[in-house]
Amino acid sequence: MSNDKNSRAGFATRAIHHGYDAYAGHGSLNPPVYLSSTYTFPTVEDGAARFAGEQAGFVYSRVGNPTTALLEARLAELEGGEAALVTASGQGATTSLMWTLLAPGVLWLVVFFLVPILIMLGYSVMPRGLFTPVKSGFTLEHYQRFFDPLYLQILWRTFAWSLGATVICLLMGYPLAYLIARSGKWRNLLMFLVVLPFWTSFLVRTFAMIFLMRDTGLINATLLSLGLITEPIPLLYTPFAVMVGLVYGFLPFMVLPIYASLEKLDLSLLEAAEVLGARPWARFVKVTFPLSLPGVVAGALLVFIPALGSFLTSDLLGGAKQVMIGNLIQNQFSAARNWPFGSAASFIVMALVLMAVVWYLRIRDTAPGGAEAK
Repeated sequence: MSNDKNSRAGFATRAIHHGYDAYAGHGSLNPPVYLSSTYTFPTVEDGAARFAGEQAGFVYSRVGNPTTALLEARLAELEGGEAALVTASGQGATTSLMWTLLAPGVLWLVVFFLVPILIMLGYSVMPRGLFTPVKSGFTLEHYQRFFDPLYLQILWRTFAWSLGATVICLLMGYPLAYLIARSGKWRNLLMFLVVLPFWTSFLVRTFAMIFLMRDTGLINATLLSLGLITEPIPLLYTPFAVMVGLVYGFLPFMVLPIYASLEKLDLSLLEAAEVLGARPWARFVKVTFPLSLPGVVAGALLVFIPALGSFLTSDLLGGAKQVMIGNLIQNQFSAARNWPFGSAASFIVMALVLMAVVWYLRIRDTAPGGAEAK
C-alpha cells in the first residue's frame, strides 16, 4: 500500500458501497482519497487531516457532496490517462491467461470432435462407393432414405425406451439421492455403493444381466425352486430386458446430480416452511423439489442422451428383434459398410436430440419458478 501511496501514476477503481458510489484513487490525491457513506467531511483537506498517518487517507461523503464532485473530476482525469493504460494491460494479461488455459481443451475438441463431425457431414451427402465407402459426388438420398417407415419405427422405439428409462431412473434415483443427502454418517458409504458399478466395465455388467435373466439364470432358478412358477419366464431378449439394462446402466447418472443439489439445500428453508404450517408433502412440492430441479434436469439429460445412443444394451439383452437407433447406425458402419447412410442417420438423430433439449430447457425456463431453477 505504501508503494501505491507514493506512486505518481496509480489507478482509479469504482465499486458500490452501502448503496453509494465508492471511488478509490491510489496516488491520485495526496494523500489518496476514498469515498464512502459512513462519514461526511466538508472538504478533502479535513478528511485527509483526519486520517493522516494511517495506511491510506480517507474522505467519506454521500453522493452529491462537493467533495464528490472534486473526486469525480480528478478520477475522470486519471481514467483518461495512466489508469486506462493499467486497466488495458491487466485485461490483456487476463485474456492471454484465459486462452492459455483453454488451448489444450479446445485443441482436443477440434481434433477429436469437430473434425470427425465434419468428415461425417461430408460422407452423409456423398454417394456410396462400390469398392470404397464413398465416392465423389453430392446426393441427399441417404437423408431421404432415413424417413422410410421401417427406420422411423426404430427411431420412435428408441425415443420411447430412452424416455421410459429416464422416467424410471428419476422415480428410483430421487428417493435414493434424498436418502443419501439425509443419511448423516452413512453418506460416504452409500455414495460409494452408488459409484461402485463404475469400477467394472459396462460390457461385463451387461453380461452379468444376461446370467441373471436367461432361462437358466438366477431369477428363473430361484422362482422355480420356490415353486412360484412351473416353467422359466422369458425375460431375456425382450423389451423388458432392454429397459432393465438401460436403467441399471444409467441410474447412477441420475442419482449423482440430484444428490449434489439436495446436499446443498438450506434446511432452514424447510424449518421456516414447517413453522408456517406447511405439511411434509407441501414442503417437498414447494421447497425441496424446486430447489433440486437443476439436479433433476442435469440427471435427465445425462440419462436420456446416452440411452438414446446406446447400442450395446439392446444388442446383448434385446437380440435381433429389439433394435435401437444406435444398433442401426453401428451396423451401417460395420456389417453393412454403408457409411453415408450411417452418417446421415447420425446427423438426423443429433439434430432431433438438440431440438428436444432446447425445447425442454425453454419449457423449463418459462414455467413458474423456472428462472430460479436454472
